[in-house]
Amino acid sequence: MMKTISLLGSTGSIGRQTLEVARMHGFSVCALAAHSNVALLEDQIREFGPALAAVFDADAARDLKLRVQDLSVRVVSGMEGLCEAAAMEKADIVLNSVVGMVGLLPTLTAVSAKKDVALANKETLVAGGALVMKAARENGVRILPVDSEHSAIFQCLQGCPDPSAVRRLILTASGGPFFGKSKEDLAHVTPEQALKHPNWSMGAKVTIDSATMMNKGLEIMEASWLFDLPVSQIDVVVHRESIVHSLVEYQDYSVLAQLGVPDMRIPIQYALTWPQRMPSPVKPLSLTEIGSLSFYPPDENAFPCLRLAKQAAELGGLVPAAANGANEEAVKLFLQHKIAFMQIPELVEEAIQRQAPELPQTSAQVLEADRKAREFVLKSI
Repeated sequence: MMKTISLLGSTGSIGRQTLEVARMHGFSVCALAAHSNVALLEDQIREFGPALAAVFDADAARDLKLRVQDLSVRVVSGMEGLCEAAAMEKADIVLNSVVGMVGLLPTLTAVSAKKDVALANKETLVAGGALVMKAARENGVRILPVDSEHSAIFQCLQGCPDPSAVRRLILTASGGPFFGKSKEDLAHVTPEQALKHPNWSMGAKVTIDSATMMNKGLEIMEASWLFDLPVSQIDVVVHRESIVHSLVEYQDYSVLAQLGVPDMRIPIQYALTWPQRMPSPVKPLSLTEIGSLSFYPPDENAFPCLRLAKQAAELGGLVPAAANGANEEAVKLFLQHKIAFMQIPELVEEAIQRQAPELPQTSAQVLEADRKAREFVLKSI
C-alpha cells in the first residue's frame, strides 16, 4: 500500500511519530506543516522531500526559506499556508495533528477538497463537530480517528454492521499524574508536576489536559460526533496501565476492547492504512509481562473538568467551543505560572455559563465563541 500524506503538525509528538510510520512503510509526503520549529522541519523536508512546507509563524517561515533555498520545496505561512497544505492535490489523506483551535479551518479545507482526514486534533470536533461532520457527509470523505481511545472504538466497531447494536462506548483514562489526589491536594500543584505523565509522551497542552482530565471530557465530545452517539451513552473508566485503550459494550452486554502497548504509532498507522493492517514499528503486547489490569471510576469532584466538558456537550451549540477556548487559554496561563491548577476548571465553568447554546452555521461563529471565551479568561486574571 502506497499513500501520499499531507502532515499538519509535523514537528509535534504525533507528527514525528507519523513520520516514523511513513519511513517504515515508504509512504510519500507531499506537504509538511509546523508552527515555528524550523530546525526540525528543515530536517524533515530534507528527508521526505515535500513539495510544500507551511510554517504558521511568519518570521519562522522566512527563516525556513533561507534554510531550504537549495531545495525545490515551496514555503508558505500563516493560516492560509496551513490550509493550502491541507488541500494538496497529491494527498491521499491529510493527517491533522496541530494543537488547539487552529486545526479547525485546515480540517474543513481538507474535507472541502475531498480529502480523507486522519484526525489527531480533537478540538476540531469539540468546537466545530456539527460543521465538520456535515461537510464530511456532503463531500463523501472519512474522518478517521488518531487518538488512541477513538481508534480503539473505531477498531472495535469494525465487526458491527448494525449501529443500533451498540449500547455504550467506554473511554479509558490513565488518570494522569494526580490519580488518587483530592481537590485539596491539587490546590498547589505546579506545572512541572502536572507535566509528568505516567504512561504517555505528549505535548505540554495535552499533558495538562490529562492532568485535569479535561482531555477525557474533550474525547467524550469527539466520540459523540465520530460515532453519532449521545453523551449519555459514553462513559469513562480510569485504567492506570493504559493497555486497554477503550471498549464498546453491545446490547447483549458483550464488551469488545482494543489492547496494545501505550504507543501512538499504532493508532496513527491504523488511520493511515485502514482498512488494511500492516507490520508496526512498536513492540508486541505481552499480557504475562503486564500481569494485571486495574479499573476505577473517575473522581469528578477532584477533577471537575470532566463533569464540565460533559455539561458543555449536553448544552451543545457553541458552548463546547467556549469551553474549549477557555480551557486552552487557562492551560497556557497555568504553564506560565500565572494561575493555579484548580483555576482551570473555574474559568472553564464561567465560560460555559456565559455562552448561549446557539447552533453554529459557520466556522466564523465557532471561532468567535472561541475568541470571546479566551478574552474572558485573560480579563479574569
